Amino acid sequence: MRKRPLESLREINFSVIGQYVDYLINEQGVRSIFVNGTTGEGLSLSIQERKQLAEEWITKGKDKLDHVIIHVGALSLPESKGLAKHAAETGADGIAVIAPSFFKQVTKGALVAFLKEVASEAPGVPFYYYHIPRLTGIKICAEELFDGMKEHIPTFQGVKFSDTDLLDFGRCVRNNGQFVLLYGVDEQLLSALIMGATGAIGSTYNYLGKVNNLMLKAFANGDHFTAQKYQFCIQEFLSFVIAQGFGVPQIKAVMTLISGIPMGPPRLPLSSASEDFVAKVKAKLESLKNSLHS
Repeated sequence: MRKRPLESLREINFSVIGQYVDYLINEQGVRSIFVNGTTGEGLSLSIQERKQLAEEWITKGKDKLDHVIIHVGALSLPESKGLAKHAAETGADGIAVIAPSFFKQVTKGALVAFLKEVASEAPGVPFYYYHIPRLTGIKICAEELFDGMKEHIPTFQGVKFSDTDLLDFGRCVRNNGQFVLLYGVDEQLLSALIMGATGAIGSTYNYLGKVNNLMLKAFANGDHFTAQKYQFCIQEFLSFVIAQGFGVPQIKAVMTLISGIPMGPPRLPLSSASEDFVAKVKAKLESLKNSLHS
């Protein structure tokens, strides 16, 4: 019998997205989604695949999800503009753009000009800048970009701030309080909330959304001790998996384990998580569950 090539096993399984939507809402209390981002391997997908995913999430999330934000960033300006136009036409609640990152010598003015071009293709859709310098290598501070952004991009709504630099984040809050500030480093969310974060986007909310929501509720009620307990629990889990080697393949494995939805392998050049990793995570999750209820 001829074996199917490995690549054929790495095609997108669109059929599980409806189940995925229901799982997020019913099991994790998550009602908004960020599509084609880092965990979703957006930059490893073809333009057509990204468009199909946007369509599927928007369709399956209709009347169920509160917000569907589509990441439309790309190295190519024409491709990014095309994705933005498609997201707007498909009914996205927002679009986000990461800094194009192959060329590192990027000035603030040139980056804002790139973002403006992309945003112009979706003039009625809220626009977010996706700030993740650890991966892009673009070291322009988010707070610096805020200056004059609204004048250049009328639809500018805020930032997905995926960086550990709380000084930069604090300056964003202090000087730009009218914008939406979505924090993206899950293990530091409580610190960001204290500083003024208005929301969060992160991978752990796929499988620890319920715990994070308990933390958010405790924080909103002024119960910082309980909020801290939940944040420490999340940190304990993340510290454990990071020590094992934690990235997109491992996130997919954890999601499959917890949700029961087959997330499949990552796309090359990433490699699948090992069975040993999955076994260790399963045991760790069980111990955390017991400690939370003790």
